[in-house]
Amino acid sequence: MPTLQRTDSCTDIAFTLRRQFHKNEFRYAESTELKGELSGPYLSLSHGRISAITLFTANSVPSRPYQREIIEAALSGHDVYVQAATSFGKSLCFQLPAVIDPGSNNHSRFSSVEPYGTIDTTLAGQMCPQLTSKQINQVEALRASGIDASSLNSNTPYPEKDRIQRDLETGHPRTPLLYVTPELCSGSRFRERLRLVHKQKELARIAIDEAHCISEWGHDFRKDFKRLSWFRETFPDVPIMCLTATANAQVREDVLRILKLDETPERIKSFLMSPQRQNLHIEIRYFKDEDDNRLADFLKWIRAVHDRRRAEPRRKELRDAGERPESVPGIIYTLSRDECETLAASLREEGIGARPFHAKLSKEVKLETLSRWINNEPGYDIIVATTAFGMGIDKNNVRFVVHWRIPKSFEGYYQEAGRAGRDGNASYCFLYYSREDLERVMRMVRSDSKEGTNQEARLHSLHSLATYCESVDSCRHADICKYFGETAVPDCDFACDWHKDAYDLETRYLKGLASPDWVSTQVQQGTYDAYDYYEED
Repeated sequence: MPTLQRTDSCTDIAFTLRRQFHKNEFRYAESTELKGELSGPYLSLSHGRISAITLFTANSVPSRPYQREIIEAALSGHDVYVQAATSFGKSLCFQLPAVIDPGSNNHSRFSSVEPYGTIDTTLAGQMCPQLTSKQINQVEALRASGIDASSLNSNTPYPEKDRIQRDLETGHPRTPLLYVTPELCSGSRFRERLRLVHKQKELARIAIDEAHCISEWGHDFRKDFKRLSWFRETFPDVPIMCLTATANAQVREDVLRILKLDETPERIKSFLMSPQRQNLHIEIRYFKDEDDNRLADFLKWIRAVHDRRRAEPRRKELRDAGERPESVPGIIYTLSRDECETLAASLREEGIGARPFHAKLSKEVKLETLSRWINNEPGYDIIVATTAFGMGIDKNNVRFVVHWRIPKSFEGYYQEAGRAGRDGNASYCFLYYSREDLERVMRMVRSDSKEGTNQEARLHSLHSLATYCESVDSCRHADICKYFGETAVPDCDFACDWHKDAYDLETRYLKGLASPDWVSTQVQQGTYDAYDYYEED
């Protein structure tokens, strides 16, 4: 069945970008050196417009190659697969088409996106617990820009939920962008309403964010995501957009197969960007249980940063800009709510403005903490968080991300570290690694009985992260790129511990870790069996 042709012209992209999203026009650089690969058939654009592209926002100037091409492909009715690093601006790729592309009756249209979902008149699907917070954050940001976006999830108040459902029942919904959860997309009542919208030719496209959750080989597989294949089966003429930051070749193929996008290769445009973020300085710091002084190590580091900001001429520059020397926004990721609370308290006792953030906090506390942190208020410089924090948070000037212990997956590590430096400025990412922590997390992954969990894939990802952490003979950025299937990796320009000082890295590695024999002995004695440390929000 032919795909729906939504628009013949993209001339209003720039206007919508400025008027609705408060961003400037896409600008094109002369250079043809692109850190990415565009696979599949090229778009019907002139050669000059498929050169390097940079999107300049009002308060930052990060390079975002292919962003306009992705939007034009969506508006042209293609299926689109987007794999790009955190900070690329993937959300705009489905938000702008939903606003710019009116329906047959001048109503906006839907698509399903994100692990919630979006009705583009775009429907978005995002389902993971942490993704609900992402959904709420994005909807609030869109509404603040005057865009009529809505969301359906377990936290939606009943009056709002009833209003949205009634709007769908008309067959001509006035909501241009509706975020829904994958669980909701599985419900018969929602599907019935969506069929009606489609029958009235008002379902413009379906966008699925965090698309790696569809694959059982993904680090965050969810069964309800896999059921999103219903969209192509039921609406074969409606374009689908998939977006992810964390998918290797196997996961990518799985996603396309499950959604049946591989059955119509002539319709799909794939945009595969390099995962490399050269503005991030990456480092692994080694510790063992008997000599665990990571708190002292972090305090030494952050105080040195504060001291440099207090010294002239930097102090005068900050004073003229109205900034505090201590205003160095950062995130510290832990694996448990208890450690999240105790670490934040310990930092406050040392005079560092830190606040905890996890799923068990009240909505009011979380909103206040997030608002004050985003606004750089005193006492809210650092968020100590579990994985409940970060998805969809719009703060470009995060200057560091610290992993207090090894995360549960390579993909999770990369995604969380990528929340630093979204403004393109230099930022710092380091991970405190110990072999004892590795055994604890591995034990918890093995014992995870959550339905639909692909234990083999999760263990493979964790093993790959451990290998990356213990590597002392290659560039960190290159190792990340290779994990995600990148072949040609440019020099990171001394943005990792190996490039900075390979000898020091090897010395710290040899001295800092417990021996494999000692850890193996502790495992045999059951030292880690009773250590119920890992908690997932």
